[in-house]
Amino acid sequence: MTLPRISQPPTDPAFVQDPWPFYTRARALGDLVWWEEYALPCATSHAAVNAFLRDRRFGREMPADLRPEIPARLAPFYDLEAHSMLELDAPRHTRLRALVLRAFTSRRIRELTPEITAITEELLAALPEGGCDLIAHYCQPIPVRVIARLLGVPEDMAPDLLRWSNAMVAMYQARRSRAEEDAAVAAACEFSDFLRAYVEQRRSRPADDLITHLIAAEEKGEKLGTDELITTCILLLNAGHEATVHSLGNAVRCLLEQQTPRAALAPDSIAATVEEILRFAPPLHMFNRIAKEDAELFGHRFARGAQVACLLASANRDPAVWSDAGRFDPARPVVAHTSFGGGAHFCIGAPLARLEMQIALPALFAHLPRLSLAAAPRLADIYHFHGLEALPVCY
Repeated sequence: MTLPRISQPPTDPAFVQDPWPFYTRARALGDLVWWEEYALPCATSHAAVNAFLRDRRFGREMPADLRPEIPARLAPFYDLEAHSMLELDAPRHTRLRALVLRAFTSRRIRELTPEITAITEELLAALPEGGCDLIAHYCQPIPVRVIARLLGVPEDMAPDLLRWSNAMVAMYQARRSRAEEDAAVAAACEFSDFLRAYVEQRRSRPADDLITHLIAAEEKGEKLGTDELITTCILLLNAGHEATVHSLGNAVRCLLEQQTPRAALAPDSIAATVEEILRFAPPLHMFNRIAKEDAELFGHRFARGAQVACLLASANRDPAVWSDAGRFDPARPVVAHTSFGGGAHFCIGAPLARLEMQIALPALFAHLPRLSLAAAPRLADIYHFHGLEALPVCY
């Protein structure tokens, strides 16, 4: 089947600020379209995105004989990626995920509630008088400090963790420069060296932190190797931190622009409100899958090694699933969205991200009852991610 074709430069400023009309056009063409600029088939509907995320014939790992050669200058970055759950499929992914889940338990996440609450209260008390950039003063520090405490690394390392994370995540944006690639490689080396020394320290002096629990985790007689452990810690920081910063920023913007009643942030409503925020303004708009074998789906034949882009944000506004899908409505019944992916690679940090949002948003609006936007926020040119450059507010 010949796919309908659609053109949209992902770095076009108008698209970066408002991608939703493009998704509407793409969905109208069918479940699967050919995005010219990416030269890729893209799943547009909720049904299609979910199908590709859950179909075991599609994964994240390029077959070994089809992998492109990595330039030597980028090798340190991709050497780390080689141990990342995000980039692996079964059986390695299954083993790694099972080991991590033994340490990254729902109980351990719930136990972070007092610590997250204390961090939000401390940051709120320290806000500059009159107004500030809420991304820098609130949305950014919360997840990086929470991850630092979770891992057990010194909290005064947060600026370094943030710098390394930002540099490494730049490798996944729609366009990247040689300078950004060099910065990502340097960050990967520095981050890895720091964690390697810290892991060795924890081997001899265990503590009640995630690194110690990861060291101790065992599944069917197997444990995480040091390189796997280091990459897992980096993944938890980079994926968890970056997405949560964007989610918090998008959430505050959304709540203010939509003049959302404060009742939506009440204890019995906040969970549903967070789900609607994640549906309406997700932090990640595109996530690729790779055909592990020849396969046919939605009438299109995929050769082994072919890629498909899952347009998560488009799926989240599919009118076949949500009535008036382009409207923000915290009171609507919760239906599973695609913001955390799906299938074997469903985001392992989703419970922590939800908890941080459920604590940070009510605390912010309770502390600043007159909170309002000081200027129109602008989205950063970082598609596939979807987050604000800054969030200027006054109060």
